[in-house]
Amino acid sequence: MISAFANTWKVPELRDRILFTLAMIVIVRLGVHITLPGVDPAVIERWMDHAAKNDGGNAFGAMLTIFAGGGLQHAGVFALGIMPYISASIMVQLMTAVVPKLARLAREDGGRQKITQYTRYITIAIALVQGYFAARALANPEMLFYMPGIEDEGKFGVLVPGADAIWFATTVLTVVAGTLLLMWIGDQMTERGIGNGTSIIITVNIISALPGALLQTWKFFVTGNDGDSFKSIMLVVMIAMLLLVIAGTIAITQAQRRIAVQYAKRVVGRKQFGGQTQYLPLKVNYAGVMPIIFATAILSLPTMMISWFAKGAPWAVKLQTQLNPGGMWYYILGGLFIFFFSYFWVATMFQPSQVSEDLKRNGGYIPGVRPGKPTAEFLDFTMSRLTFAGAIFLSLIFVLPAFIGHLVGLPPGSMVLQFFGGTSLLILVGVVLDVMRQVETHLLQRHYDGFLRKGKLKGRYDRLAQSGSAASSTALVYLWAVIGLIVVVAAAAWIAK
Repeated sequence: MISAFANTWKVPELRDRILFTLAMIVIVRLGVHITLPGVDPAVIERWMDHAAKNDGGNAFGAMLTIFAGGGLQHAGVFALGIMPYISASIMVQLMTAVVPKLARLAREDGGRQKITQYTRYITIAIALVQGYFAARALANPEMLFYMPGIEDEGKFGVLVPGADAIWFATTVLTVVAGTLLLMWIGDQMTERGIGNGTSIIITVNIISALPGALLQTWKFFVTGNDGDSFKSIMLVVMIAMLLLVIAGTIAITQAQRRIAVQYAKRVVGRKQFGGQTQYLPLKVNYAGVMPIIFATAILSLPTMMISWFAKGAPWAVKLQTQLNPGGMWYYILGGLFIFFFSYFWVATMFQPSQVSEDLKRNGGYIPGVRPGKPTAEFLDFTMSRLTFAGAIFLSLIFVLPAFIGHLVGLPPGSMVLQFFGGTSLLILVGVVLDVMRQVETHLLQRHYDGFLRKGKLKGRYDRLAQSGSAASSTALVYLWAVIGLIVVVAAAAWIAK
């Protein structure tokens, strides 16, 4: 595996793709820390220092930190992150499976480009709505439920000194432009880099919370144990448990049921076609991370509405406590939503009747099952059982952070727990496996060994290298030179301050 990483720099195209991806990652992280116009960064810095000393924040705020990469807490240009585009993509994908007109459009020549255009329009609409509420929350800090205590002007200062109509318009347009820039960067990374650009942006935002999580872990288990050796033992147990959870997640993510498919023999001239046995792979976790994303999005709506319209009411505080990560009803409703969306996703994306017709048209059949409707019923029955197993796995991943937090005494809002399960872990595992598969494909095409000597990485996204060309070496030199200049200027400004 070490030699495979070394060989990546011996392939010029692969090296250029990796450098381009790294350059785009640097730009994404720089945009998070560029504060919006009119927002006082000193207030945010003072609140950050206070939160770091007191382990401030709440469970929902920790989740936002994971997916926005800290953009919301820093009131940065990329405050909304890439999530409006993700939401729009999910909406359009579900509508394509449900609306016949969109389904026909997806099968036509050039239809995918039209659907992509619709997705971008919906992204702008979602970003405008979310940008308005983000600007409204910044102008009224008591609405910043993910930054508790920042409304104390005597302690931290005024967050937005002049929140007039011009500032509102400028802020909304800036955060929408930031989302569109991230969407463009994601497309460029997909075409000229390694892996899916949008997924890599989310993964980078998740990884950005890792240093804070490690620092929080060190404070809780080492510097704050007061001579308690039990906490030191629990730290070792947590490290072992983290490795075990990652290994189990990889195994379930890669797991599949291989259904044998036999093709009839055909003799054309002197050549014989068919007659061999192939396999139809059905993923155990066919829906991937989508059910958890849907469940989390729905459960976050009541919390956000309460924070905006009924903050401070006794019934609202009680309801918000139950619907926040750590509350009993949060996990009960989350498990139910995960099961519902797992079956809903499979029902809309997996069409057993179409698979059966394709097998019949190509002369294939499943041994012991008659072609046609019986094959479709067999595939539907098999997929239903696999979906049940996958939904149980997703539910366990969803509640695992709360169980580990209760076991070791960490609060539900701790960023440490985000890496032990939930959406973060599934995205990390899926994206890393996808990037490794694409890198391995480039290596095998150039007759190098892959990451595994006895085979190749298998999974849902086995595919050849992207058809788009890699960025030229000259363009990469200029790009990295500009990034270096920006970093030097930022460092000089920070030292001068």
